[in-house]
Amino acid sequence: MTTPKKLQAPAVPPVIAPLSMAIALALMAVAQQAQAQSLVELYESARAFDASYQSARLQYDANLARAEQAKAGILPTAGLAGGASRTAFENTNPVVDRSFSTQNATLTATQPLYRPQNWATYEQGARQVDQAKAQLEAAEQDLIVRTSQAYFDVLAAQDTLAFVQAQKAAVAEQLASAKRNFEVGTSTITDTREAQARYDLVIAQEIAAENDLRVKKIALDQLVGKTESQPKGLLAPVNLPPVVPADVNTWVQQSETVHPSIRLAQSGLDIAELEVKKAEAGHKPTLDATASYNVTRNPSGTTQTALSTRTNTSTVGLLLNVPLFAGFATQNRVKETLALKDKARSDLDGARRTVAQSTRTAYFGVLSGQGQVKALEAAELSSQSALDANKLGYQVGVRINIDVLNAQSQLFQTKRDLAQARYNVLLGGLRLRQANGTLTPEDLRQVDGLLVK
Repeated sequence: MTTPKKLQAPAVPPVIAPLSMAIALALMAVAQQAQAQSLVELYESARAFDASYQSARLQYDANLARAEQAKAGILPTAGLAGGASRTAFENTNPVVDRSFSTQNATLTATQPLYRPQNWATYEQGARQVDQAKAQLEAAEQDLIVRTSQAYFDVLAAQDTLAFVQAQKAAVAEQLASAKRNFEVGTSTITDTREAQARYDLVIAQEIAAENDLRVKKIALDQLVGKTESQPKGLLAPVNLPPVVPADVNTWVQQSETVHPSIRLAQSGLDIAELEVKKAEAGHKPTLDATASYNVTRNPSGTTQTALSTRTNTSTVGLLLNVPLFAGFATQNRVKETLALKDKARSDLDGARRTVAQSTRTAYFGVLSGQGQVKALEAAELSSQSALDANKLGYQVGVRINIDVLNAQSQLFQTKRDLAQARYNVLLGGLRLRQANGTLTPEDLRQVDGLLVK
């Protein structure tokens, strides 16, 4: 009988790097960490670079200028006009043939005394300023969340790649062990092939993780306007902050007065009510104070005389305008504004309901995330114990190679899920404050306190 030929297993890269390479990698990691940026630093960069936020800020400046225009209706107006002309005069009886020039200048001023429409427009300008502030705050909160999302996306991608590479090293070690056991005849080729299949799978996962990290870094660089930006990682171990206050109704009540969407809708209702007043003012008279001063010169005389003349005229008066009939335009305008006011009130109710729902959803999402973190921390310990037990069982022959590989895969999957859950809790806390409208850049400093110094 011929002895079966042993199958040659594929070569495996060395698992343990030389000491010099390990030192070089450690120094590289320290150098990268020294050059890493905090969340606040990257947010400040995004605030000065992000196109969406810059557009919102410039729109805010434009809205302020537009609101200031509303003052013009209640302030006085003045104008200066001047002219010059040449007149040729001919008369047959008596015979007069004379040419003369005329020069005149007029200064006029008007002060509105009673114009209800103008005063309503002026009050609308103040409400438009409130709207502009609310819109800018909403854009700032959105930038905070987008920056934090991109920041944690990079950290999560880095963790995923690190865990995949650690799993790759562990699988490579298991593959090498299976080869040795097969060569000495203590295991079958099945163990080697299972380990090789798992190793090839991890290689594919590593390629995907590297590409995902590359894409996430590009997104962060584009947002903050930096190249090769490097976020700081979380402290290990990290104590995630609790939700304070620990009452969802308190969070909802806070949103009633501070949330940008509610303030924007409230200002819209105030503007709609003032629009009704403007429409109703179409039935009311207007009263203006007017004044003018006119100077007219004839250096070469007039039709009556050849002598130079000058005339100064001053006028002060009141101008009353009483509307009588406008073809039912005013009545229909009032109906239109009343309907728009009811629409604005409905929009305000809808904004309040939406904010309340979003706040409750974000609040319970953070609580759920914190529970998942605790569960995954326990699962990580259990998975590590299971892996150690399977390795020992494999050595004594009560476990097979696939059991060890599955335990390794479960451990590293749990580590990835735990890291992602921690990032989700931190991001969820920021989203909760955005949901109830209290998110500010100061909240990022609290997150920075959980990062590596």
